Amino acid sequence: MSRDIDILARTIYGEARGEFSRPEGGVGALIGVANVVMNRVRKQSWFGKTIKEVCQKPYQFSCWNESDPNRPLLLSVTPENYIFRQCLEVARNVAQKTWPDLTKGSDHYYAIWLPRSPVWALGKKPVAKIGSHIFYRLAPDLAEEV
Repeated sequence: MSRDIDILARTIYGEARGEFSRPEGGVGALIGVANVVMNRVRKQSWFGKTIKEVCQKPYQFSCWNESDPNRPLLLSVTPENYIFRQCLEVARNVAQKTWPDLTKGSDHYYAIWLPRSPVWALGKKPVAKIGSHIFYRLAPDLAEEV
């Protein structure tokens, strides 16, 4: 397994593992997080140029923040964990473009359970909702690439 696929799977696990068991989330919620990462990689912008750069860019995916309680979990999880195995499968298939972009080119998302919308989402129209995540396409040229 490549390092990028491992990092993508850990990002999916850290950001959306709780969505996997929810009827309105499921595998689609895992795919949505992977879609956002890959859409940012395709953008080749300040988000980063590789999966590793995009996932671990400071303050973009909170599960990688030093102070986030999810960080130790995503660093220690192994493929023996059923949900992490699902995250690995999603990471491989989305990175290889075998599975579709359920987010319609989104490059941002947030969880609806946050106490308030992030500043970047104010006045913006979401393009998809999967489970507890609302997805946004803020970089217009991504829509043309999808």
